Amino acid sequence: MRKGILGIAAVSVALLTSLTACGDDNKDSGGGGAKIGVILPDSKTSARWETADRKYLQAAFDAAGIKADIQNAQGDKNAFQTIADQMITNGASVLMITNLDSGTGKAVIQKAKSQGVTVIDYDRLTLGGGAPFYVSFDNVKVGKLMGDGLSKCLTDKKAVNPIVAYLNGGPTDNNATLFKNGYDSVLKPKFDSGEYAKGPDQAVPEWDNTKAGTIFEQMLTGTPNLGGVVAANDGLGNAAIAVLKKQKLNGQIPVTGQDATVQGLQNVLAGDQCMTVYKAIKLEADAGAKLAIALARGEKGEANSTVDDPEANAKVPAVLLEPKAIFKENVNDVVADGYVTKAELCTGEFAKLCADNGVR
Repeated sequence: MRKGILGIAAVSVALLTSLTACGDDNKDSGGGGAKIGVILPDSKTSARWETADRKYLQAAFDAAGIKADIQNAQGDKNAFQTIADQMITNGASVLMITNLDSGTGKAVIQKAKSQGVTVIDYDRLTLGGGAPFYVSFDNVKVGKLMGDGLSKCLTDKKAVNPIVAYLNGGPTDNNATLFKNGYDSVLKPKFDSGEYAKGPDQAVPEWDNTKAGTIFEQMLTGTPNLGGVVAANDGLGNAAIAVLKKQKLNGQIPVTGQDATVQGLQNVLAGDQCMTVYKAIKLEADAGAKLAIALARGEKGEANSTVDDPEANAKVPAVLLEPKAIFKENVNDVVADGYVTKAELCTGEFAKLCADNGVR
C-alpha cells in the first residue's frame, strides 16, 4: 500500500517539474513582482481547506520566493467576489480559486479575464467558466472508490439485498456530480440486477453537515431497514453516523466518506465508518502552486489530462491526481504520508484502536 503512495508522489514530482520548467532556480526571476491570489471556499464543510490546503500552498509559494495572498471566503458568495476584486486591484496576475458554485466562479473568472488575470480552477471545476486550467483529483475515481468500498463492506457483513441510500454533496458543486457518477457506476448495475436495492437519494445543500443530519434522519425514518449509506465526504458520513448512534445502529450499517479527516479516520478505526478516500492534498497543492508560479512568470503551463466542461462543451486542460481507498487496515498509510499525525489521531479511546490496527 505504501508503495502506491510513493508511486503517486514520484509521478507527481515528475509532472510538477515539467509544469514549472524552472531548472534549479526556484526564486522569482524578477518579472515585476508577480503575485498570486488564492481563494479557498470555507472551513465549515471540510477541515481540509484550512488545515491542509492553506499550509501546503503557502509553503510552496514561500519556497519559490513568490508573494501570494491566500484568503478564505467562508462560504460567503459576496465575500468571494469582493476578495477576488481586491486581489486583482492589488496586482495579482494569477488567481487560483475553489468556487462556492459555478455562477460565482464564472463571474470572478470573467472579471479576471477582462483585467488580463489568468485563473486556475482548484479542486472544483467552474462549469462554463472558461478557466484555462483545472487542478484536482480524478473525482469520478474518488466516487468509484466509495462505491467499491461500500460493496466490500456489505460483502464483509454478508448483507443480503441491502437497501443503499445516497447522501450526496452540494447540488451546485460539480465535484459532487462527479463523485455520484463514480459511485453510481459501481452500484447501479447491482441495483439493476437485484443484488442491492436503491434507497433514498438526496443532495445536501452546500455540503452542510447539520442539514445532512436532518436529511439522513428523515431517510432512516422513512426506510428503517437501510443496509448501507454512500456519504459523499467524511463530514456527511459523520452526520449519518451520529444519527445511527442514536438508534444504536452505528457499525451495523456501512457508511462511506472521503477526505481522510481525523474524524473520518477515527470513525473508520472505531468501525462506525467502513472507509474513506485519501486525497494527498499536499500533491494537489504543490501541483496548483507550481502551475500558478509558472503562469505568473509568463511560462506556458502544462497539464497531464483534460476534463469535460459540459456547460461550455469544452475540454479543459487538467492536472489530475490519484485518490486512494482507506480501510481500517491501512489507516497508517495516511499517517505515514504525513497528512495527519499519530498524536492527533490516536487520542483517548483511539490509542488502543491505533495500536490494534498498526498505526505507528
